[in-house]
Amino acid sequence: MGFWLADALVARWGFPAFRRGERARVSEGSVDGIPVRVLKPTTYMNRSGAALASLRADPSFNPAADLLVVVDEFQLPCGTFRLRAQGSAGGHNGLKSIEAALQSQQYARLRIGIGPLPQGVDDWAEYVLAPFTDEQQQQVEALMPQLVDVVTDWVREGVR
Repeated sequence: MGFWLADALVARWGFPAFRRGERARVSEGSVDGIPVRVLKPTTYMNRSGAALASLRADPSFNPAADLLVVVDEFQLPCGTFRLRAQGSAGGHNGLKSIEAALQSQQYARLRIGIGPLPQGVDDWAEYVLAPFTDEQQQQVEALMPQLVDVVTDWVREGVR
């Protein structure tokens, strides 16, 4: 889901195609004069923090103001999302990796619902890696314009 949103953002903002970066695919540009870099990690999800190496090397990088992490969240209903300025990993291994890399929980996160686990499914990893059902696909596609607007607002103003 996060990759779909990254692609939608790059398209809406008119950024160039993604290119190879350090442990991530990268596209850059500006939104209303604000420099923006969109990363799609090429690591496994539970090693997402490694994709932030180029950002951490920049002395002006401030995760609390400059980073928005987008993750799929099976604990939120499909077709919903939650934007927070900070918080815990909440059991999400990708966020745990990012927190370990940053040594901080001070960064914004956008959790996009893909849940709940269907009745009779015990393995959340199997569920998260499975393709969307037609209904889920429709819910995600309907939500995408709103998500693009939310991220665009975050770039301009941060989490309100």
